[in-house]
Amino acid sequence: MASTSDGSSIRVTWWGHATVLVEDGARLLTDPVLTPRLLHLRRRSGTVPGRSAHRVDAVLLSHLHADHLHRPSLARLEPGTPALVPRGAAGLLRGLPVTPVEVEAGDDVAVGTATVEVVPAVHADRRWPWSRLRGTAVGYVVTGRGTTYFAGDTGSVPDLRGVTPQVDVALLPVGGWGPWLRGEHLDPGRAAAALRVLSPVVAVPVHYGTFWPRGASWLRPRAFHEPGRDFATAAARVAPDVEVRVLEPGMSTVVDVRPGTDGRIIRGR
Repeated sequence: MASTSDGSSIRVTWWGHATVLVEDGARLLTDPVLTPRLLHLRRRSGTVPGRSAHRVDAVLLSHLHADHLHRPSLARLEPGTPALVPRGAAGLLRGLPVTPVEVEAGDDVAVGTATVEVVPAVHADRRWPWSRLRGTAVGYVVTGRGTTYFAGDTGSVPDLRGVTPQVDVALLPVGGWGPWLRGEHLDPGRAAAALRVLSPVVAVPVHYGTFWPRGASWLRPRAFHEPGRDFATAAARVAPDVEVRVLEPGMSTVVDVRPGTDGRIIRGR
């Protein structure tokens, strides 16, 4: 399936939480959550992704937690869609229409005219705290005409200089889905500090402002609404050369990878 971005740009659509459609040489969907609810959480921002989000060239799964490897959402994808999943965890995809491709840091996978390189992440490796099933968390670098880094969930970012000379777009987690952010997650300040390591052209904050526990809308609402703006504020202070684009769920941004031109922000479809 061909990308809908032109040959000199990267199109990124943030569907909320860690679900991002990256179009650059292929249509790649990260950690898809395509439903109005997720366990005890409900979608409070943006619309449920439409059927166009179900038709992709591959799915990139960063780790095993249910808000990233979400079986009901994977069940909505077209049969045979490759799903990159941390090594050892293919069994979690049994009975779904996707085709598991087990990966670990250092692997390269060709998808369309893009290359997906698997990079390290720092995050819990179990499906549930009591589960024996493990799969080391990863991030992904997508290289087509440009380069996009998807961090997944992580407490720190890797040095990508051995992977790519430049990151055009960095998709960084800056929050969570509950009133308190627990360990092995980047918060807005730490994500902004990571920009000094990554030096991307454009950064897009994700993993916030979408799902919230039912009945808890009154509890620390700032933790739901503000992480993206807090990240932008911190980034302007510590990495002023990086352009931060704060999207709303369902919005797209087009990043032109040709020198000297500006990207455009448009409404997702």
